[in-house]
Amino acid sequence: MDRFAELKAFCLVASNGGFSAAARQLGVATSSVTRLVDALEQRLDTPLLNRSTRSITLTDSGRNYFDHATHILAALDEADDAAAGRDAEPAGTLRIAAPVTLAIRYIAPLLPELRRLYPRLELDLRLSDAMSNMVDEAIDVAIRIGNPEQQPNLIARKLAGHRRHIVASPAYLAEHGAPPAPDALSQHNCLLFAYGGNRATWRLRNADLATEVDVSGSLQVNNSEMLRQAALGGLGLALLPGWLVQADLDAGRLVAVLGEYQANPGEMDVGIYAVYPANRRGASKIRVFTDLLAESLSNAPAHAGVHAEHGFPRAPE
Repeated sequence: MDRFAELKAFCLVASNGGFSAAARQLGVATSSVTRLVDALEQRLDTPLLNRSTRSITLTDSGRNYFDHATHILAALDEADDAAAGRDAEPAGTLRIAAPVTLAIRYIAPLLPELRRLYPRLELDLRLSDAMSNMVDEAIDVAIRIGNPEQQPNLIARKLAGHRRHIVASPAYLAEHGAPPAPDALSQHNCLLFAYGGNRATWRLRNADLATEVDVSGSLQVNNSEMLRQAALGGLGLALLPGWLVQADLDAGRLVAVLGEYQANPGEMDVGIYAVYPANRRGASKIRVFTDLLAESLSNAPAHAGVHAEHGFPRAPE
């Protein structure tokens, strides 16, 4: 049986999470795709997929094989493009995972420009504030906020810095006052991003002091735009990124408190990163997208003067 057909069928099944979707892309019967993947597993003498009536996921061997297989297929696509003189024009599907609010604010406005510059590029956007599994979901590039751990199979390119502010509406501060010091946060209604777990801690640091404060409040939600709206409505204090609230701060709709402190829910040295498989390091479609996003972020008011960086982030402190 054709080994290339097996490889392509397996990658499409893994990318789409099912045999039917892969068959539609290939324009063949589902049974044909099943036979190709079965033949591949028999030839390798190892299961690559966990199959159930509800989902298809990769086994440990399947993840490793998928990583190598996608590299082979990408290299073949690049060779085809180079031979046809298309190497300068990114093409094909780019599957992107990104946080919801960041994507709406900064990726959505880029879509017309991407279409104009690269008409053969197709985008598949997966928006969620939860961490994506890049292998199981066949993600080409994930936009993440934080300080990603260094992993040998992933490249993390820093697109911009990431400053958070503790903010509240003027009405809330008029009624409750501003916290004079970090430990006073425990006396306020703090609006929380739902990271998971029951304990919420905000970390603050200035030149003289680094402290952790347990905070609590009447609202916990897994979307930063909802927290912004709640803060604007006077519900309490919120810890929000500058790229989201800078316009509100400039207009006086929100006020920053404890501004002499750097504040984060976790590690202090964080940024906005594009994370992608190491074997896709030279992929033009990843490069053109991340270049355009980095430029957009650098022009945002909250990131003025912040230059994008390439390579791995520093190890967590």
